[in-house]
Amino acid sequence: MINLIIHILILLLVPPLLLGIINKTKAWFAGRKGVPYFQTYYDIIKLLRKGMVLSTTTTWIFVAAPIVTLISVLLAGILVPFGPFPSPISFAGDVILFAYLFGLARFFTTTAALDTGSAFEGMGSAREVTFACLTEPALFFAFLVLAKISGSFQLTRMLLGPEGGFTMVSAAPLVLIAVGVFIVLLAETCRIPVDDPNTHLELTMIHEVMVLDHSGPLLGVILYASSLKFLILGSLLLHIIFPIRPEFGLLNWPLFIIELFGLAIVVGIIESIMARLRMRNVSYLLIGAILFCGFGFILLVR
Repeated sequence: MINLIIHILILLLVPPLLLGIINKTKAWFAGRKGVPYFQTYYDIIKLLRKGMVLSTTTTWIFVAAPIVTLISVLLAGILVPFGPFPSPISFAGDVILFAYLFGLARFFTTTAALDTGSAFEGMGSAREVTFACLTEPALFFAFLVLAKISGSFQLTRMLLGPEGGFTMVSAAPLVLIAVGVFIVLLAETCRIPVDDPNTHLELTMIHEVMVLDHSGPLLGVILYASSLKFLILGSLLLHIIFPIRPEFGLLNWPLFIIELFGLAIVVGIIESIMARLRMRNVSYLLIGAILFCGFGFILLVR
């Protein structure tokens, strides 16, 4: 019971802090003091207290999309185990539900953008869906590798590893899919080099251009859901990077949080030392993610 409560608390409270760590790391590299670590919390609270401005061209989809996105991502977070502890909800085939909860969130986000009738937001939706066609195969190849190693299609067992432990044969495939999933993480959370969450140039934006017309509480929900996606996909990546975990009891929870902080610092460093890719080159990067995960699967079935 205590593990369930801690899992829910981490899922609800930690995500905005990860974005704060990324921003603080980028500020440190630029020689600036930067915003506080808890700035994302302040921004979300401020947005939730504001009013909304709704276009007369929009329908109920525009209002419902951020809420559906948030619920979908929260449900996905309940399916993913944190640290060496099992997830609150686990069943055979839940990995498929996990993947398509993100697909449902993307569908409503892009539909809400199209609902505004804006050409810019339609352009962002087209880019989002196009790149999703490349990130989803990479993610499923990674799941196939984990399923082959663990012998299960249950997400908790796939991420916590087989009962007999990992063998040397699985080392190379795990390294390959770790690289691929890291690229998927950057793409799905709209981070550099795929997207820049701080830009406001419509011609170069992907995610941010789709939420230009959202304001107040709806924008706050979108910001919170974005931080949740980083936590959930980051947890998935950490299980691949650290497939073997020592048993420290409840001390594994602070260790897991430290690992998340470390991942946020790594993302902040990447955003500090490299620029965003040209739009036409993003697809090459995502195809690379498919190849990494695909070759990982080939190594297991050869």
